[in-house]
Amino acid sequence: MNTCQSIMPTKKVVLAYSGGLDTSTIIPWLKENYHCEVIAFVADVGQGDDELKGIEEKALSSGASECHIFDLKEAFVSDYIYPTLVTGAIYEDEYLLGTAMARPIIAKAQVELALSIGADALAHGCTGKGNDQVRFEAVYATLAPQLKVIAPWREWGLTSREDCLEYLEQRGISCSASAEKIYSRDANAWHISHEGGELEHTWTAATQKIWTWTAPLEDTPSQPETLTIDINHGNIVAINGQQKSPLECLDELNLKAAQHGVGRIDIVENRLVGMKSRGCYETPGGTVMYKALRALEQLVYDRDAYHFRQSLALEFAQLVYDGKWFSAKAQSILSACKSLANDLSGKVVVELFRGQAKVIQKQSANSLYSEDFATFGQDDVYRQTHAEGFIRLFALSGRIKALKKQGVLQ
Repeated sequence: MNTCQSIMPTKKVVLAYSGGLDTSTIIPWLKENYHCEVIAFVADVGQGDDELKGIEEKALSSGASECHIFDLKEAFVSDYIYPTLVTGAIYEDEYLLGTAMARPIIAKAQVELALSIGADALAHGCTGKGNDQVRFEAVYATLAPQLKVIAPWREWGLTSREDCLEYLEQRGISCSASAEKIYSRDANAWHISHEGGELEHTWTAATQKIWTWTAPLEDTPSQPETLTIDINHGNIVAINGQQKSPLECLDELNLKAAQHGVGRIDIVENRLVGMKSRGCYETPGGTVMYKALRALEQLVYDRDAYHFRQSLALEFAQLVYDGKWFSAKAQSILSACKSLANDLSGKVVVELFRGQAKVIQKQSANSLYSEDFATFGQDDVYRQTHAEGFIRLFALSGRIKALKKQGVLQ
């Protein structure tokens, strides 16, 4: 932190507020320890009505002077999820970056609110063990380095949910949270994550009570369901012939895929801060979207373009996971993948059944696949004798090396 910032008095703080126990505790703690006005900022990224119901009243009753709720759902899907899909980014082979993608749009909106109301500090409820503290503060540093950053979990002496509940009780602040919360969950329009409880033991299988969105296999339909997905320049634009906005497409695919138990993963991932953590993720519609785009790429991209996009996906996944969405490198990768996707238009058919999403049909006017060339039957366009010269040139370096070892060549 800038030394000048640390010694300047804090007058007005914008807190990223979720309505949970942590941020409800942070509001009075900020007022007591920084003697400042606290403005609660709430980002609606599709976490659902249950989490947002009564959230303004909670914030005000905890001591916030104002509560601003921003509806970011449409922008989250169109400006963050869809561009990431085009890159093909997936972290450590399985994680579709649901929490990581949401943090930059939330932090950006928080900064914009702070600047618009003349706040001099930003605060969040991320712990000192997780990735999100880095993701939030990287955005703060990039967009508003002049604002002070307060991270209570790195400052206060509270160490548990019981401590937070006691803190609020001593101050007469009501809170619906209990000390028995088992899991830490994060939900948005793209996914829901689950950590804690039995998941902290890697030899313990995740029980059904972990999963809250997707159906268990025994409760899924007995017959498969097929969906036709239209893609235009890398963007999913229609489901079964019905044009929809990005958010509407995702909502429909979430509904249908969740009914078939699609999108569950149980992984141990490498956190940015150095430790490993286990998490269970549900990403039903996102899994379908990801597979649909990759299937269409198989038709449209030539080998060099496809492999280049794959290499960019690996780099972009790391950048997003690490909170570097607004970095020059990340923005350059987004631009490159958008350019590649100019020809990524067509249709795919996805079959949903028993926890699986399988692409069973695909077509594109820009397809590079040619039955005339690929057929195992008789054709008039490919001379197989041409392959001999190609192979001799392709393997030339190996041939020369072998001949030198044999003493045939000097």
